[in-house]
Amino acid sequence: MDERIESLLHQIGVLEDELKNALRERESPLHFHIKGKRVEFEQAVKTAHRKLKVGLMQWLVTSRPQNFLTAPFIYALIIPFSLLDLFVSIYQAVCFRIYRIERVKRSDYIAIDRGMLGYLNAIEKMHCVYCEYVNGLLAYVTEIAARTEQYWCPIKHAHKVLGTHARYQRFLEYGDAENYQRKLEEIRSELTQEDRNPPA
Repeated sequence: MDERIESLLHQIGVLEDELKNALRERESPLHFHIKGKRVEFEQAVKTAHRKLKVGLMQWLVTSRPQNFLTAPFIYALIIPFSLLDLFVSIYQAVCFRIYRIERVKRSDYIAIDRGMLGYLNAIEKMHCVYCEYVNGLLAYVTEIAARTEQYWCPIKHAHKVLGTHARYQRFLEYGDAENYQRKLEEIRSELTQEDRNPPA
């Protein structure tokens, strides 16, 4: 890969780490601590949260009618999403072992913790858990697909596409026939060293 591009990717990685740290620092005034998988608030914050919670009846009365009308369409998607989760997890459990690709940790992508917020009522918590699961699942599936693409076809597109994964910038240029065979194994071998050298 071009040294300038490599340098820019490294700078982007450093800036992303700085941004994550800055966002974490901003969270500290909210007075919560993470203990294992649990998020714990100070007692005064818990009390304030309970006071700010909108009761279930008030929430139902003030909610927009279109929210109720669309709920069955949204929640019906739990079936295909659950099947996607099952099949993709089986796929990586079998194929990634064979390819010697470091497996994607589901828990790095799916975090179910908004249900612990005292200012949400039961329905709001249910909505949050659903969104956490689905968006986390899609990020998990995207990373599995990205590693698969890096193994089988690490070539950029001729057309500009939106929403490319983090690995995409390390792929070979479209039409670069000279480097394809020579670099393919090198790019694949990066996948077996993920636990030691995660990509920027």
